[in-house]
Amino acid sequence: MTIDFTGQVAIVTGAGGGLGRAHARALAARGAHVVVNDIAGSADESSADNTPNTPADRVVADITTRGGSAIADYADVTDYRQVTAMVDRALSAWGRVDILINNAGILRDASFRNASIDDFRTVLDVHLMGGVHCSKAVWPHMITQKYGRILMTTSASGIYGNFGQANYAAAKSALVGLMNVLAIEGQSKGIRVNALAPLATTSMTESIFDVTAAELLTPESITPGALFLVSEDAPTKTILGAGGGTFAVSRMLEAHGVFLPTDARTPEDVVRHWPQINDSTAQSGTDSTAAQIQHFVETAIRATPDRGDCYPE
Repeated sequence: MTIDFTGQVAIVTGAGGGLGRAHARALAARGAHVVVNDIAGSADESSADNTPNTPADRVVADITTRGGSAIADYADVTDYRQVTAMVDRALSAWGRVDILINNAGILRDASFRNASIDDFRTVLDVHLMGGVHCSKAVWPHMITQKYGRILMTTSASGIYGNFGQANYAAAKSALVGLMNVLAIEGQSKGIRVNALAPLATTSMTESIFDVTAAELLTPESITPGALFLVSEDAPTKTILGAGGGTFAVSRMLEAHGVFLPTDARTPEDVVRHWPQINDSTAQSGTDSTAAQIQHFVETAIRATPDRGDCYPE
């Protein structure tokens, strides 16, 4: 199987460098028209020979020099009006939007005690609301064309936690929740929504890794996973961890559960049955809130057959 994006239109945010640049280049190399979005610089900045010289412009120049198709965009993803204008530019240029990669991000690391509320809100605005704005702007067009692929960029910090990144982790975890709902709502409309949890050396992370790790954790080592998750045969509602050429799916699992009858439903009973409630050998994947509700109700019915008629089938 060859993954081909010929004729498709992709928007990649935060694509002036790092992961976004790697994604944009790879999409263009496989035939996509790419909107290279990055807020860094502005359309008015020029080099000595009076040509545009922003990070987004440099990526576009690199793509077009290689025979690809791309335009630069400088929208601030925290501003919904700017985002809708970016989507309109893509539609004007190529008539559709098939792929959105929500990659734009910032760091404002500090322990929770020392972190400012303003920084917390800024990180949420860029990561979470940026993802909301861009997804909302492309959503009606993807519904109309009955096809769309959206990729959120989450993080191990949001899945597992990381000291000093409460703001970042909260935003990244929220993007997983957004993915879960959009995947459900988009399923009947030809829209698939996934999340990438990358571990890469970029301008945001280069001070964290030692030389050996930095050389291994290149953005380019992650991009193949990103391209699969926005391809025609992509899964949906999937979190893919990636770093240094290693790829692994992350899932939220739930213990099978223990039913406590009414006369034994106290905090003390929860403590007494905690080993079974917390039994990791009886875990299963839960695909939706509806599936969890059904499991809990069915468990209660099985445990109290004489009262089964009190529960809906």
